[in-house]
Amino acid sequence: MKLLLDTHIWLWSLLEPTKLSRRVLRELESKKNELWLSPISIWELLILHERGRVVLKENIVTWVGKATTTVPLHEAPITHEIALETRTIRLPHQHPADRFLSATAKVFELTLVTADERLMGVKDCKVLANR
Repeated sequence: MKLLLDTHIWLWSLLEPTKLSRRVLRELESKKNELWLSPISIWELLILHERGRVVLKENIVTWVGKATTTVPLHEAPITHEIALETRTIRLPHQHPADRFLSATAKVFELTLVTADERLMGVKDCKVLANR
């Protein structure tokens, strides 16, 4: 399975793994699965860090460098097709990161791993719920 990690799932997997369900943890650890991360998640982390909602013990650039090499992750590129798809995705809110992540999962046929209830019902997007 090709798994696109929602920003909070990526962060929890590194900083607070106890927040992950047994199923999600098992899928993230399985060698059979590919783990994908969007640059949007890095961007979202930068914003959360600037606002003090995510506190790291080291410089954020250093932390991101380590975090993206510790676990083998495929980078999910932001393409023109994804940008266009963000406007057809039907979400109950207008959060730009969620639009890009949902569109990325749809375009690249990835399963979005999330705990966000608002993303679990997105049409044409496979989801692995952290429950």
